[in-house]
Order: sequence, then C-alpha cells, then structure tokens
Amino acid sequence: MNRRKIFTASFVLFCASNLFAQEAGVTALSLKECITQAVEKNINAVKARIDREKSGYKTDETRSALLPQISIAGSFQDNLKLPTTLINGDALGRPGLLPLQMGVQYTSSAAISLNQSLYNRTALTALKIAKQAEEISRLGVEKASETLAEEVAKLYFLAQTTAKQESLIEENIRRVQNLTGITKVLLDNGMIKQVDYDRINVNMQNLLTQRDNTDALHEQQLNMLKYMLEIPAAENIVLTDTVNLPLLNRGPLPTPGFSSHVDIRLLESQKELARLNHKNVNNGYLPSLSFTGQFAYQGMRTEFGNYFNDSPENKWYNSSYIGLNLSIPVFDGLNKRAKSRQAKLDYVKSDLALNDAIAHFGVNYKNAVNAYFNNRNNVERQLQNIALAQKVYKVQ
Repeated sequence: MNRRKIFTASFVLFCASNLFAQEAGVTALSLKECITQAVEKNINAVKARIDREKSGYKTDETRSALLPQISIAGSFQDNLKLPTTLINGDALGRPGLLPLQMGVQYTSSAAISLNQSLYNRTALTALKIAKQAEEISRLGVEKASETLAEEVAKLYFLAQTTAKQESLIEENIRRVQNLTGITKVLLDNGMIKQVDYDRINVNMQNLLTQRDNTDALHEQQLNMLKYMLEIPAAENIVLTDTVNLPLLNRGPLPTPGFSSHVDIRLLESQKELARLNHKNVNNGYLPSLSFTGQFAYQGMRTEFGNYFNDSPENKWYNSSYIGLNLSIPVFDGLNKRAKSRQAKLDYVKSDLALNDAIAHFGVNYKNAVNAYFNNRNNVERQLQNIALAQKVYKVQ
C-alpha cells in the first residue's frame, strides 16, 4: 500500500514538472540539435542558400545565349500625311523635277524572327564561367554551414564551462559559509581575532560577486546561442551535452595540402574562375557565326473601313528570308588586350592567394596541435591539484 502511494505521488510530481517545463517554454538542446537548427535557420546560412539558388538562375541566363532566340513583332501605321518624293519628269514629257506622293495611308506588318548561334566561343566559355560561379556558391553554403557549426560548438561548450564554473563557485560558497559559522564560534569564545573573521567575510563577498558575474555571463552566452538558432529570447533553453570530453593522446595527421578544406576548395574554384575569365577575353578575337531567318506579312490599305475585308484589292503580302551572319573582330582599339592583361593578373593573384592559404593552414595546424597538448597537460595538472585538494579537505 505504501509503495503504491509512493509510486502515485512520484508520477504526479513527474507530470507536474513536465507541465511546468512546457508552460515555461523550456527547450532541451544537444550540441547536434543546436548545429542542425543553426544551419537550417540562421540568417547567414539562409543567405548563402539564396546566393546558390541565384547562381543557378544565372547559369540558365547564360545558357540562353546558345539557345534559339525567337521574337514576334507587329506594327500598325496611319500615315496622316504621305511622304513626297521628287522624280525626273523628262520620262513623262514634263521637264524638271515633279513632286510625287507614294504609299498608302494605312500600313501594317507582322513578323516572326529566328536567330540561332552556330559558333560563339565567348558564349560557350561564359557558360563554363557561370557553372564555375555556381560551384563557388555551393561551396559558399558549405563554408557558411561549417563556420556556423564551429561558432555554435564553441559557444555551446563555453556556456557549459561557465555553468560548471557556477557550480564550483556555489560549492566554494557553501564551504566558506561553513567556515564562517566555525569562525564565528571561535570568535565568540575568544580563540581568534575579529580581523580573522572579517577576512572570511571578505572572501564570502568576493565569491558572491564572482557568482553574480558568472550568472550574468552565462545568461549572455545563452542569449547569443538563442540568437544564432533563431529561438525567441523569451524562451528558456537547457543544454544537455557536457564538457567532459576524452583527451587525445596524439593529434590527427594533417591532410597533405589541406585539399579537403572548404577554404582551399573555394580558392581553387576562384583560381579556375580567373582562368576562364582570361580565356573568355581572348575568345573575343575569334569570329562568331549565327543563323537568322524571318517570315512576315504586310498589309496596305487606302481606307480603314475595309481594312480586314478579304478582297482582291485588300491583300496581305508575305515575305521571308533565311541567312547567316558572320562577325569577324578586326581592331577594337586594343580594348581586349587591356582586358586580357587584367584577367591574367587576376589569375596570378588567385594563385598566390591559394599558395599562401595552404602555407597559412600548415602553420595554424601546428600551432593548434601544440596549443592543444599544452592545454591538455594543464588540465591534467589541474585535475591532480583538485584531487589533492579534496583529499586534504577531507582530512581536515
């Protein structure tokens, strides 16, 4: 009977605590959940995905230059005053120039035109450039996601470290409170001086100040994490993962050249883009060939009333043509030469940036490994100090 009552009471308390957490808007988050939510909702990741989508449309726009270009045009014209031209009147037995009005008052036309590029190296290379830019946008999304994951992970464990500091300060406060009580008894019995008791109180005030500062810092870190995850500021979050991670005995070996790093792949793509831009400028020296054609109808009327009547006098005259357009660049005032030299220098700059990044990553990796092992040694020493301090405290 007693066990049943205990079970019932425990179940009621559990349900009540869950209900309170839901009402208070508490969200429990692991590190993986934080990273996933940040990549999905953070504004930087969203903007990177928009840029990637935009680059896809840019590729479609560039590809359109290689596809058939079809247009339909129509016109209607009311010649309020017919134009006058002068003809030689000698053929008509009237010496001199005679004025003559030509044409009709109403004219209209409708035409469909076609233009298809047959050979255009500039357009083909421009399509490759657009595809390369699309690849850069895709890598931009990957870089934004990695950067967010790194920032969220740092902030997550920083907040957990601060929370751990809070608990340590609380333990110190409890110890000092016990020590204060003992010191007070000793003071009342005349075994210590007032200054000894005052020192204990000063330590207590310092610990209380540290606790308040740590609480404020922890709150700021959680607020920043909520901002990165697009969580309302009024909602409470609880971080479930801890900072108790295993220490590595040796660091991972670096990948030769760091070719898998997203920054290196971005620089390599930008270098390829610079090469294509240089090639595209030089393609401007090559000729281009295109096919063109048109089919049209034309109507001419002296009166608008019978404009659409089908009669021998109101005919629609059709015309059509097909042909080839060949364009051969000859001299442009050295415009393309100047652009080519600029594009070549951009390629050289991109190559220098890539080599510098590889060297910089190598130095950063070595420094990071050295810093890790130095910090690991410090942590191990601190753990030994903590164990020793606890041993001494228990003896006392």
